[in-house]
Amino acid sequence: MLRAPTAGRRSQRALRGATQQIWRRRRPRGGRAWFGTDSSAFTMFGDLFEEDFSFISNNHCGKGKKSKPRESEPPAPRDFTNLSGIKNQGGTCYLNSLLQTLLFTPEFREALFSLGPEELGTLDDSRKPDAKVRIIPLQLQRLFAQLLLLDQQAASTTDLTESFGWSSHEEMRQHDVQELNRILFSALETSLVGTSGHDLINRLYHGIVVNQIVCKECKNVSERQEDFLDLTVAVKGVAGLEEALWNMYVEEEYFENDNLYRCGACDKLVEASKSAKLRKLPPFLTISLLRFNFDFEKCERYKETSCYTFPIQINLRPFCEQTEMDDSEYMYELFSVIIHKGGCYGGHYHVYIRDVDELGNWQLQEEEDGLIEERALGDTENAKETENPLAVLKRILSEEEVKQIPVDQLGQKLLEKKGVSWNKKYRKQYGALRKYLQNHPQIFQLTPDGSKVGLKEAHKFRLDSHGQNLQSPSQKNDVQWNCEKNPPRPRAASAGCHWFDLNDSKVQPIKEKDIEKQFQGKESAYMLFYRKAQLKRPPEARGNPRYQIPEHLLNEMNAANTELQKKRAECDSANNGIDLHLHLSSCYRFHNGALHPSLSWKESVVDLTIDRRKTLGELRQAVFQMLESWEGDMVLSMAKPLPAGLHLYQVLDGDELTLDGTGLADGADIFVWNGKEVGGTKVLAGPEHEPVVLNVLRLAEHNEGGKGQHFSETQLVVSCSTSLGQLHSALAPAGGIILKNGSGADREAKNWEVFHEEDMKETVQSVGLRDGCSVLILDSHDQSFVNVASGNLTAFTYDISWLQVKNFCGEEEEEKHVKITATIDTMMSDIKMKAIRELQLEEELATESCLRPVSGNGKLLSPVPEDYTVKEAELKMGSLLGLCRGKAPTSTQLFLYFMVGSDQSCSPEMEIVVEETASVRECLNLMLEKSGLSGDNWHLRRLDWCYEAGEALSQENATLKELNVCRGDTLVITEGKLPGKGFLKIPIWWLKPSSCKKHGEKAEDQVNGITWKMEALQVSAAAAPPEPAHPGLDLCYAGRIEVAGEASLEDLKMQALTLPCCQEQVVPLPSFLRAWTVDSKRPGKLLRDNKRKLSDYRLGARVEICIEPLQEEENLGPHELLLRVQMGIPGERDYFDSRDLVWDISKECTTWALRQRVASHYCLPVDKIEIAKYFPERFEWLPISSWTQQISKRKKRKKHESLQVAPYHLKDGDIIGVKNLLLDDTKDFSTIRDDIGKEKQRQLALEKRKSRQERVQDPFFPEEKLPTKPRKPEVALSINVGVFR
Repeated sequence: MLRAPTAGRRSQRALRGATQQIWRRRRPRGGRAWFGTDSSAFTMFGDLFEEDFSFISNNHCGKGKKSKPRESEPPAPRDFTNLSGIKNQGGTCYLNSLLQTLLFTPEFREALFSLGPEELGTLDDSRKPDAKVRIIPLQLQRLFAQLLLLDQQAASTTDLTESFGWSSHEEMRQHDVQELNRILFSALETSLVGTSGHDLINRLYHGIVVNQIVCKECKNVSERQEDFLDLTVAVKGVAGLEEALWNMYVEEEYFENDNLYRCGACDKLVEASKSAKLRKLPPFLTISLLRFNFDFEKCERYKETSCYTFPIQINLRPFCEQTEMDDSEYMYELFSVIIHKGGCYGGHYHVYIRDVDELGNWQLQEEEDGLIEERALGDTENAKETENPLAVLKRILSEEEVKQIPVDQLGQKLLEKKGVSWNKKYRKQYGALRKYLQNHPQIFQLTPDGSKVGLKEAHKFRLDSHGQNLQSPSQKNDVQWNCEKNPPRPRAASAGCHWFDLNDSKVQPIKEKDIEKQFQGKESAYMLFYRKAQLKRPPEARGNPRYQIPEHLLNEMNAANTELQKKRAECDSANNGIDLHLHLSSCYRFHNGALHPSLSWKESVVDLTIDRRKTLGELRQAVFQMLESWEGDMVLSMAKPLPAGLHLYQVLDGDELTLDGTGLADGADIFVWNGKEVGGTKVLAGPEHEPVVLNVLRLAEHNEGGKGQHFSETQLVVSCSTSLGQLHSALAPAGGIILKNGSGADREAKNWEVFHEEDMKETVQSVGLRDGCSVLILDSHDQSFVNVASGNLTAFTYDISWLQVKNFCGEEEEEKHVKITATIDTMMSDIKMKAIRELQLEEELATESCLRPVSGNGKLLSPVPEDYTVKEAELKMGSLLGLCRGKAPTSTQLFLYFMVGSDQSCSPEMEIVVEETASVRECLNLMLEKSGLSGDNWHLRRLDWCYEAGEALSQENATLKELNVCRGDTLVITEGKLPGKGFLKIPIWWLKPSSCKKHGEKAEDQVNGITWKMEALQVSAAAAPPEPAHPGLDLCYAGRIEVAGEASLEDLKMQALTLPCCQEQVVPLPSFLRAWTVDSKRPGKLLRDNKRKLSDYRLGARVEICIEPLQEEENLGPHELLLRVQMGIPGERDYFDSRDLVWDISKECTTWALRQRVASHYCLPVDKIEIAKYFPERFEWLPISSWTQQISKRKKRKKHESLQVAPYHLKDGDIIGVKNLLLDDTKDFSTIRDDIGKEKQRQLALEKRKSRQERVQDPFFPEEKLPTKPRKPEVALSINVGVFR
């Protein structure tokens, strides 16, 4: 068995392959994570319907375009369907499906659009205090306009959900679409009170059901009316919708025998019949299917997946009270089906919708292919007919009932009839469709605006009842229509009969028969929407998404589309630019099988930006222009940084080829040389000469204590074409053997394979040796470790199949421990009894002790229930357990840690066992009693991941189970009462300047070394802080304030000045104070705008604020960045005191703009300064660009990248160091203070590594188990609406 040596330098890491030593001389590669689709949930089933996310982490890409923030990329345009989807905010698929249904209900959409700003107000007035703006209808109007007109693949519902009053947590929660339908309608009714649309919902969706009881004796009828906006029908035990409606509204229930009815007229118990009927039918009928039920025998939820049919058209006459009207009054047509995919514990919503107004382009790929194939097999006459677009268009127009149709609809008709679009078939020969119609004015009649077209009377076909043309052959324009093969489609069948599947952002056409697939299964219909067949759409609405949209929304969408086109053009230009890294041969030397820079890596590389659509010849010319001093031949070769160094591959030949065609990607490396040698040394290029770095291991002569094996490790660079025979001759002595690690870098190294004599002709590449692979060299006397028959090194493997138990019940200083043999199915009670016997303890201890896992830092974790197995307790073999006094908690009890205050050095951690049904107040009282405290001025908080007091348990009457307090959680007893609802209790810090400049001191004086000192601001320490001040910063704790969430930032500043230690400061106005959030014990986010409400900042319950006094008023705008600049002291590794610099970034936030602003501040030339950003947490300075990289203006300028993204992430409060090159030519920005900080960090890292190695050395030490994710509590769905009565 191998064990890691105590020395730690050459450890078991060597046997695991030692493949992690990769030199990364390039910038780090990016990684992306893909996220799965969402799953829906239902409030009626609580937290069981959580979002079903799937994560794929860190799929590292190779070279490629640097990932940009998604906000900077314009949204994708609509696809061929010309319909827009809706983005999923994380868990809003139920909302998206309902919104699409309402959008494709034209009558609802147009009624909403008919409400103007004079009734609803405008979104611009929403922040005015006295304005009554009906935000929800306005945002719904705007979203519908975007879905209809904005050229983007998917619209966002963020503004709409914000108008609902939903937070980001609400958008991630899942709810029932049936519940949302009712709540949204209620919110709209409330929002539209007092407008002409006050009855919009009732007018379209309101119906009446009447329940009647008829006395069998006196025939008295007792009835009761019920209003409905949707009908809920049973699924269980019913074959389909019509049977369910029959059971509800046709069959009668009888009161007889022992179950009699008391008649009001007879005043006695009589026989009677009970029934229900539909008294009033709405224009739109919504039906909810009860798919989810509860099995009371099994006590579990389940989803009804049996077959449940519903018709496309349904006659409701049998279910209505009044049946004397015409059949058309009872006919309804299906136009939307909301589908739920999944089970009762998770799933996803999407919707099938019939395009009533023919707004989308419907085309199935298989139908198009079939029609094209059928036409290809047709006779010559039909082929000639297809080639004549004039006859085809005349035929289509003559079949129309109306005189004129939109031109876009004509193109759609052509697609339906011929199976191929105009652009695909005729555009190349005849031009655009509209232009073709204009070129034949003698046949086609267009409206003045060119939007509609019809046939002139002289050219109309006359058809008989079978669709045959009754004109003479001379009038048919020589076209013979084969009506048997291609009969003309009746108009009624094609109008608005196309269906689409709208699945969040994705929209695709489907066939009507695809609806039948949703009758049953885990993916099945959940809500049905019918419309009266009598409802006819006006001809001008067909194919016209702009129909009835208000003018102000049309203008807004036109402007948005113009901006989108502009952004897409800019993005296209940016996406075609690639960055190439040119490596100059004059800066390299060939050494140890690869190219290495003779200077620094940065100085050996020149960056070039070029359009990927340019040719290699243009690239070569650009390189020549950059390198004006180049002499002789120039060869460009593809290069790649490898662990061994830079290696060359193919030569870039063919000046006429484009860069994209040669495979040059963004970030590609190109080596510029003469094609023969580098520095007088011949260079072998190509993949067959690729260098490989191998780790060569040998058994060390000294083996301390005999515990495992020690190894010496060296590295060797060889060509991948080197044979194993050559490798053996160079490494292994006579009689020695070579073994390779066959397990890979990330697996336990226990399978070492021997290279046999017949393998010696193989190459390094063919046997699978790659960079970082390990080879083990054994001399003849070391070969006893090898099983030569199997060719494996097996003497070093081991398997742990036991647990270690340490005795914590005794009073001895050194606790004894034993190993207990166990499997994953061994009961924890058996392990405890075995441990008691082997530790020779008293048997009575079995009832008064428990087993507790020991964490990596020696902490005793919560006890393990004794009826658990090792697997159920989630223990790994080899884990360390502690045998401690005390009973293990039962399944209904919680074992909790708690402390007074979050400072562990002042308050020790204590333990307590409480019932999970205990309230927060009861739990707090028990903890106060155990800790010896009293009074009611305390409350409980959770311990966050930073081991600080976090979220408060504000619901003191709620149980611990309801608040998801889990076994092993740590709670903090915090002094002070909880703030009232809507109030924030905020700790305030005072930011003391360590040394302040005199007001009005000029920056030029600082450059010349003239500085002035003044007394540091003294803050009284009258009130001792309840927690330590932040180390390393001039922050002084001032106290806590309680302020309303609706208060302004100015109110917070005024209240902070009332704190005892702040009252000594002379502050004329709140604008003389600057407010920051405290983040990682430093000033974090700058809070702008004194009039802004605190709730708008979304500060959170645990925010801390620091106040910084100013010597003059300040009112920063949203595009002004506050930086702290400090000039370096010439000749010293130190800086003058920092000064505030306000930088306007509204135009650009680039390196060049910042250099100009800093140079202007110090009155220095731009080319005579160097700047760098300081990262205080790492004690590092990152230079911001380099002036020497600004090359000739004849070159195409490099793309300007914002400093607010990687790697600088420039933000308010950042420190910018400045070097005056006129006085100081050193480019080292670091200070002595940085050296000390780095050394402390290095010592801390060494101590952690040493501690980790000591734990790794003990194979019995357990790993701390991550806590399981608690299930989210049930939260009811709600929409916040203002009062408009």
